[in-house]
Amino acid sequence: MGETIFYVLIAANVLASFQGFQNESFFRKYEFHIASIRAGEKWRMLSSAFLHVDIAHLAFNMITFYFFAPMLYQTLPVFSFLLIYFGSLLGGSLLSLWYHQNEPYYRAVGASGAVSGIIYATIMLYPELDLYLFFIPIPIPAYIFGVGYLVYSIYGMKNSIGNVGHTAHLGGAISGFLVLLAQYPSIIFQNTLMFGLLLIPILVLFFLLWKEKK
Repeated sequence: MGETIFYVLIAANVLASFQGFQNESFFRKYEFHIASIRAGEKWRMLSSAFLHVDIAHLAFNMITFYFFAPMLYQTLPVFSFLLIYFGSLLGGSLLSLWYHQNEPYYRAVGASGAVSGIIYATIMLYPELDLYLFFIPIPIPAYIFGVGYLVYSIYGMKNSIGNVGHTAHLGGAISGFLVLLAQYPSIIFQNTLMFGLLLIPILVLFFLLWKEKK
């Protein structure tokens, strides 16, 4: 069941994204747009996470999801896996809405929030996980990839890179982290070191955002 849900999520992202590539009115109707959301179109906070700017953006998010998600759905009940995915998705949208609340024309798309949450939840469950990426023969510790993904998101957010939901990366990482721990608090004591390593950059980056908004 978990594997089926996994492929359904990938298919939904691919199909919605390609529809958006071909149909601008569809893209504009379902993208994350502050003014429209504040006017009552709350569905955009969910639908925007299934759209992407281009094939490269879609591929990056789906490949990252492909690397990390199987370990979650093979370990956790389907409901827990879905709760992390959609909790992270909505957490990313909520942080974006808060951070950009005074920017009515702000727009963004992407599964970044959900993927960030999946990354952080997987790393908490598998702290020793190594990745082999882009044909690099040297294993990369997953937590380095996760923190790097988050730092790049902050850089992209502050420099307004593209139409990508960089703010959602941070909100998603925080949400995935918290949703997993809320369901399985014993993980904190089982993987205390990794808990601290992942929590510190989240707190630092969130503090920087909060300070900037003051």
